[in-house]
Amino acid sequence: MKKVFMIHGLEGTPNGGWRSWLMSELQKKDIYACSLSMPNESNPTCSEWVDEINRVIERNKDDEIYLIGHSLGVPTILHYLEQSSPNTKIAGVLLISGPSKKIDIEKISHFLEKPFDFETIKSKCSKFAVIHGDDDPVVPLSDAAFLSEKLKCDLVIIHEGKHLNGSAGFTQLPECLKELELMFTTS
Repeated sequence: MKKVFMIHGLEGTPNGGWRSWLMSELQKKDIYACSLSMPNESNPTCSEWVDEINRVIERNKDDEIYLIGHSLGVPTILHYLEQSSPNTKIAGVLLISGPSKKIDIEKISHFLEKPFDFETIKSKCSKFAVIHGDDDPVVPLSDAAFLSEKLKCDLVIIHEGKHLNGSAGFTQLPECLKELELMFTTS
């Protein structure tokens, strides 16, 4: 069974922004979708967030799993893939408005202290896509380009997308659904 798990960002909520809309769209296609409530969303710890993803994946390991991260959810997913067991296989990953290098937000700096091991990450998942606003005030577009290059995947740039969150007016994100559907059809 296809299952989609979403990971929100710093101070985010499971149903914020476009996540409720995406869950509803996936439900119409009989695809299970759930947005995780990450622990201590206002003062996150990388290990706790990675452990939460690991807990959910372990409970669903016999399913075809897709992960979607927004903002801080992006490095969290990358750390999960780095640290998970060698036999971990994730069907697809979408990385939305996420940092790949240190940014000027102290409470999340430990999520981005060291470079990611992209070879290990790609050994756990072969399908990635990156979506980013061309005018993101939080995470520079260059971070998205870097991820796209390292993961050898599409970079979908949304004109005037800002941080692609509810504060930027995004209650729907059809580009995310389109990228997921592409992953579904090539599985």
